[in-house]
Amino acid sequence: MRRATRVGVLVLVLSLVFGAGQALAATGSKLESTVEPLLGIKYRYGGTTTKGFDCSGFVRYVYGKLGIDLPRSSREQYKVGQKVAKDELRIGDLVFFNTNGKGVSHVGIYMGDGRFVHSSTSKGVTYTSMKDKYYSKRYLGARRILDDEEYRKLAVAVEKAKNESAADNAEATDADDASQALIEEAMENAAEDATQDEAQEDAQDEVPAEDENADEDEGGPEQG
Repeated sequence: MRRATRVGVLVLVLSLVFGAGQALAATGSKLESTVEPLLGIKYRYGGTTTKGFDCSGFVRYVYGKLGIDLPRSSREQYKVGQKVAKDELRIGDLVFFNTNGKGVSHVGIYMGDGRFVHSSTSKGVTYTSMKDKYYSKRYLGARRILDDEEYRKLAVAVEKAKNESAADNAEATDADDASQALIEEAMENAAEDATQDEAQEDAQDEVPAEDENADEDEGGPEQG
C-alpha cells in the first residue's frame, strides 16, 4: 500500500514538472511572437505605443498583450509579483536595473538563455545579455509576474490557438485538394470530348474520300 502511494505521488510530481515545462515552453513562444514585431522600435520617453516605447511602457505593452495589466512606471512594477533570485530566473520574469544611481530606473523582460528584452535609450527595443558589462553592474533584482497557474493558462491559450490554426490550414488544404480534383476531372473530360470529336471528324472525312474514288473508277475514261 505504501509503495502504491509512493508511486502515485511520483507520477503526480512528474506530471506537474512536465506540465510546467510545457507551459514554460508555450509561454516563451507566446512572448517571443509578441516581442519579435516590436524589435527595433525606437526609444521614446513616456512612450507606450508602437510609435515609441520607454522601458516600462514597453514591458506594460507586452504584458498587456498577454492579458496582464501592469503599473506604468518601473518603480511601481518592481512592487508587483514575487521576488526571484538571479540564478532562478525563468522566461517572463521582469529584471530591474539602477541606471541613474537613484534606485529602480530601468526594466526589461527575461527571455531565457541569459538574455532580456527591453527598450534601450540608444537602440530601442532590443535583446541584451544579462552579462553585459553596463547592465550587470547595475542589476537590482527580478520579480515573477507569471505564477504557475498563469503559465498554465497561457499554455492552454497558446495550444488552443495552434489547434485552431491547424484546423484552418487543414480545411484550406482540403478545399485546395477538392478544387484540384475538380480541375483535373474537368481537364480529363475535356480531353475525352476532344478525342471523340477528332474521331468523328476523321470518320466523316474518310467516307466521302472513298465515294469520290469510286465515282472516278466507275465513270473514268478507262472504263469505256
